[in-house]
Amino acid sequence: MYEAVTATPDGESTVRRFAATAARQGFEGIVVRNAGAADSAFDAAAVREEYDVDAVDATEIVADDPTAASGALSEARREHTLLCVRGGTPTLNRFVAEEERVDVLTNPMAGRGDVNHVIARAAADHDVRVEFDFGAVLRESGGPRVQALRGLRKLRELVEQYDVPYVVTGSPRSHLQLRAPRELRALGEAIGFDATQIEAGLDEWGVLAARNRHRRSADFIAPGLERGRHEPER
Repeated sequence: MYEAVTATPDGESTVRRFAATAARQGFEGIVVRNAGAADSAFDAAAVREEYDVDAVDATEIVADDPTAASGALSEARREHTLLCVRGGTPTLNRFVAEEERVDVLTNPMAGRGDVNHVIARAAADHDVRVEFDFGAVLRESGGPRVQALRGLRKLRELVEQYDVPYVVTGSPRSHLQLRAPRELRALGEAIGFDATQIEAGLDEWGVLAARNRHRRSADFIAPGLERGRHEPER
């Protein structure tokens, strides 16, 4: 299982500090959402050797509208293993759900965000994961927490109805906010998920990383088409 983290300078902990904590808590890997930031540059091989934890370079595009988001997609897709785009409005959510270059639509229910059946179907059709972000439930209280719970429950219903691929995260910005898989399972069950759904969503980060690393390898040409060995001449 993997967790998606925000490291320094945008977050409060380094990649290595996150990796050390994730290893103790039983994660197989971490996805570094802001791997392009200068202070979050890291050597994935060194992290794995030191902590026995996979560290996946990712980027999260934050834009006010689809035009701004579209302009950053191509370069981000070339540079990083995982490409996420933050939602937050119905228009932006729909754009991301229909964009096959994107791996994950993050924070779709935040702010003025909403997901309806059209967006859910688009995400399923274009193989875009939607993110269940438990961060607000873990760290907010009162009205914001109630709103976050309402959004998660609505999103879960749509994901189940339209078989939308998804990921799960506690969205930690500090190693102190990192919650173990068992804690996230317990939280999920308390708000209407079951343990297998939470585990599948945490696993999906790793599934995406493995798929995209393979696609970036020299042997990959296109889905279903790869370089192989030439048969010896007879």
